[in-house]
Amino acid sequence: MSDQEQADAAEEAEETETETDADGLEDGDFVRVAYTIRTADDDRVIDTTDKETAEDAEIDVDEYEFEPRIIALGAGHVFPSVEEAFIGGTVGDEGTVDVPAEDAFGEYDPDEVETVKADKIPEDSRYPGAQVQIDNQQGHLETIIGGRARVDFNHPLAGEDLEYEYEILEVIDDREEQASGMLGMYLQEAPEVRIETETEEEETVTEDDDGEETVETEEVEKDVLYVTATQAMQMNQQWMFQKQQIAQDLMDRLDLDRVVIEEVIEGGGMGGLGGMMGGMGGAGAGDVDIEEALEDVDVDADEIVDEIDEE
Repeated sequence: MSDQEQADAAEEAEETETETDADGLEDGDFVRVAYTIRTADDDRVIDTTDKETAEDAEIDVDEYEFEPRIIALGAGHVFPSVEEAFIGGTVGDEGTVDVPAEDAFGEYDPDEVETVKADKIPEDSRYPGAQVQIDNQQGHLETIIGGRARVDFNHPLAGEDLEYEYEILEVIDDREEQASGMLGMYLQEAPEVRIETETEEEETVTEDDDGEETVETEEVEKDVLYVTATQAMQMNQQWMFQKQQIAQDLMDRLDLDRVVIEEVIEGGGMGGLGGMMGGMGGAGAGDVDIEEALEDVDVDADEIVDEIDEE
């Protein structure tokens, strides 16, 4: 093969590779993925989207939904080495990625094991293995003797190399599905969502050559994400403490102008304010005429003042 033929072949191969990369997954894409994560040492399942795999691993299948997850590439939803495997890939790709501990949940740090006073731990959590929170740090209780407790603040999977087995099922282009999938990654459940385009009026102030200001009103379109907040979602700790960051992430990645959370209150609760407030003084309080009740009270203000002075 001549030098020119070799150069032409190399150029053609480069063009083919570029076209392939352009057609592959890239940062910002949303994909539906089936996966199972295991510890490399003992093949223990720590997360999966497959119900049968969960049952075989004796994971409580009644507590979680087991189905493929929607992942936003570039959003930190997967380990960096896994995301590298996804970038440039296509639907139908499958494989296993080895994730070293430092790229997973970090190396185990002996200095993260501390001895604290036992009274910092609630009484019902004073047993080995209990998950505890001390000074805004999450940890698990190793031992407790007398008034001292030994708490490990390392992540439970710190020091563990992992294996991430996956299959890329489809690319998700629908923004409502994307939003629901992102919330599912954060909250372990996918709430109902909808995106509406709303027309609003906005005022802008302009200044002419003479320095005079003019207020103009124009109509603009806003894309608004409505999220139906279930009771479980409202009690979710990650949502309670990070709702602002989650909403901002949704707006940035889905090009939204606003996120609105709709609270749903189901019926069949306490039966009205009377039930909540203990009947406001007992049974039948709702039938009492307040003015008549006050008139029946025999109170002499001067007598009360005299009694206070005597004390």
